[in-house]
Amino acid sequence: MTPPLLVLAWGNLSRGDDALGPLCLAALREQVPVRLQGQVEFLEDYQLQIEHALDLIGRQRVLFIDASVNCPAPFEVTDVYPSQDASFTTHALSPQALLQVYQDVQGAAPPPCTLLAIRGETFELGEPPSPAALAHLNSAASWAAQWLLKAS
Repeated sequence: MTPPLLVLAWGNLSRGDDALGPLCLAALREQVPVRLQGQVEFLEDYQLQIEHALDLIGRQRVLFIDASVNCPAPFEVTDVYPSQDASFTTHALSPQALLQVYQDVQGAAPPPCTLLAIRGETFELGEPPSPAALAHLNSAASWAAQWLLKAS
């Protein structure tokens, strides 16, 4: 049985603040209330890819989590809708392009999806997350925990 909730985070733990998505996902895994165990699936990757469209099948809600240099601090939450964009032809997809792939393949609208973008500052290879990004992560993880609780 497919859990109704999916949390899909991406980023690289070796590239400074790019680790924010996976770190937030790890924090959420530790906070899942007992009543929600079995109701949520956590997936982590380096980037979104076409194959992730299949992970959306059978979900009631999806939370995408990624680091961003373009969002305001500490984080930004937006609803995500299908849209073909320039990322459609690259090795990594935007959440919007992923939803477009889902819609094209499934012939149906994707489940409701939300993007949690966490403000990052530095993305250098071999660097740890910055202190500012870790503070943003704490705020974002609290918001994401509330998102999970909306399912109960």
